[in-house]
Amino acid sequence: MEKRNMVFIGASLDGYIADRNGGLNWLTAIPNPEQSDMGYTEFMAQVDALVMGRKTFETVCGFEGDWPYAKPIFIVSRTLDTIAEEYRDKAELVKGSLVQILEKIYNKGYHRLYIDGGVTIQNFLKEDLIDEITITTIPIVLGGGSALFSVLPKELEFTLVESKIFLNQLVQNHYRRKR
Repeated sequence: MEKRNMVFIGASLDGYIADRNGGLNWLTAIPNPEQSDMGYTEFMAQVDALVMGRKTFETVCGFEGDWPYAKPIFIVSRTLDTIAEEYRDKAELVKGSLVQILEKIYNKGYHRLYIDGGVTIQNFLKEDLIDEITITTIPIVLGGGSALFSVLPKELEFTLVESKIFLNQLVQNHYRRKR
């Protein structure tokens, strides 16, 4: 089975994925009366499992309502030693280099992975381990916060696969890594 590491994320015009306080409310500032998920369900249908960083996992744990994922979750963290009891049936802590972590996950039969979380995405990009990236741009300039991208050891070329407009304001671009 083809292995693919994919990103699906919202970002501000200036490339931030969270505001200066880690807030995400700006992601839903554009009225969405039909409750469009902007392709998220379709994206998740092609995903076997999620790989996310500790901060993203902690953010998700703080959401109100039911657990938002039906797929296995793998938490990448250098600082966590265990996951809280209430989440142990929902997520698994993985350690090692990203290549080692991916090998462990692939060996469990998960090959199409959703990579989530700012630092985690940056680290995957640094090691050229992202195959596809979908970015929905929200028309706001935050002026600071958690950046989607960081300095890379080399340029990574991507090809635009598709562009869509949602809610007459949000631009979603889907890119595939040139290899």
